[in-house]
Amino acid sequence: MRCAMRCPWAEHSDIERDWHDNEWGRIVRDDRGLFELLTLKGAQAGLAWRTVLNKRDAYRSVFHDYDIARIAAMDDDEMARAMADRSIIRHRLKVMSVRTNARIVQAMAVRGESLGEVLWAHTGGEPIVNAHAHPRELPMRTAVSDRMALDLRRRGFRYAGTAICYGLMQSAGMVDDHLASCERHGQGLR
Repeated sequence: MRCAMRCPWAEHSDIERDWHDNEWGRIVRDDRGLFELLTLKGAQAGLAWRTVLNKRDAYRSVFHDYDIARIAAMDDDEMARAMADRSIIRHRLKVMSVRTNARIVQAMAVRGESLGEVLWAHTGGEPIVNAHAHPRELPMRTAVSDRMALDLRRRGFRYAGTAICYGLMQSAGMVDDHLASCERHGQGLR
């Protein structure tokens, strides 16, 4: 789908236009998809989203297409190779957080919890639909993302602060932050 009217941030590059038009704000409830978004949003901390999108395929390769059990089983040698891989963002703490977080998701599953259920519980299971008119109105965090980040930190997650959680919420359709003038506003397709 190509939008005639889209959010202004998406006009910076082809990859951002494609992300906006086809993925951003579409509802994601499965653990694998949410884990990928959490990983990528964590990798983005301090960087442009376009930088992360350009490395997305490499992340999928390095982290076994986000097979959570496989990531959790990565040994220290595999993690060292990941940290040396120039095709991803080679920030030691960000890279190590992927394995740590996968292990936490695995432990949650043993307790009968899913990442999707835990994350979506913070929005009552339904998307929050905003109607901002200007990009400057978009928040970097909200009370909901604050609670989500606190919940994740209490569970031991790394690189899951409130701004990362809010970006995850936007990406996974938990919050619709397409501007009111955008064709995709209100269309968080399942």
